[in-house]
Amino acid sequence: MSEAQHRTLLAIDAGQTGIKTRLVRPDGVRDALFSGVLTDRPLLGQLTHVVEAVSRDSGTTPHTVTFGVSGLTDADEEARALLQHPTLAGVQRVVVTHDSVTSFLGALGDQYGAVVAAGTGVVTLGVGPEHSTRVDGWGYIMGDAGSGYWIGRAALDAVMRAHDGRGPATSLTAVAQERWADLSSAYIALQASEDRVRIVASFAAPTALLAATGDEVAERICREAAGELALAALTALRVTEAPADAAVAAIGGVFGSDLIRTAFADAVRSEAPDARFVSPQGSGLDGAVALAGLGPRHPLRERFADVSRG
Repeated sequence: MSEAQHRTLLAIDAGQTGIKTRLVRPDGVRDALFSGVLTDRPLLGQLTHVVEAVSRDSGTTPHTVTFGVSGLTDADEEARALLQHPTLAGVQRVVVTHDSVTSFLGALGDQYGAVVAAGTGVVTLGVGPEHSTRVDGWGYIMGDAGSGYWIGRAALDAVMRAHDGRGPATSLTAVAQERWADLSSAYIALQASEDRVRIVASFAAPTALLAATGDEVAERICREAAGELALAALTALRVTEAPADAAVAAIGGVFGSDLIRTAFADAVRSEAPDARFVSPQGSGLDGAVALAGLGPRHPLRERFADVSRG
């Protein structure tokens, strides 16, 4: 193995919205973007495809590959399977964790506190002096409260309630009709779509926009989402016994809404008045790069798998 390859790292931040990669070589850094992870399908093939594509396009076989993955359930099993896969035959080391860990590392580094990452899905990671905890991130069927999917699902529910007379009128109806002119058959088309999770989540952005312009239904949905996200952050701080002035970072597309971001901060401060709201130091991709350097005594050590050949 050449010295150049030994110093080559491929970091992968695999979320549902997109898979971001960063190839770090002695001669420079190269970023790329791929379609997001489908959490209802096996991860192995999706992840190896990305490694293969980056290696082929760059003409480089990385020494180490790190993964922060949405939908990950068993880091040890996934790490072993990845290292044994033919696509990674030349890779010497694989580090795998849930994307909540890479989001935390990218946003807060080694600070105590909580990071709420809310995009299509949502997951919160808290780190205190002794241990860490994960809050939510249980997928769109069983969890992900306050996520883009959660907001979109609530928006579509409101549209159908207005449509059949159970709920008040809302401007969200016109947004839904841009995709499905006949709302009575919309559910059939949505259920049949393989991309239904992203379709539902796509209604989060227009819901936030309408909330900002005074649609009462949209505003209620956004405030409820902020409450769920604040509950996750507060739970993470409590469970980890983080200090009173622990850092709190909010990342992801959902926090692009001023209303949600402000309501989230207000709800957290109501119970943790000394918490410090900080801007993220970096991204989940930066966290995936940092993952390669964590030692065996790091507080997050139990949350990632690190396997090497031999």
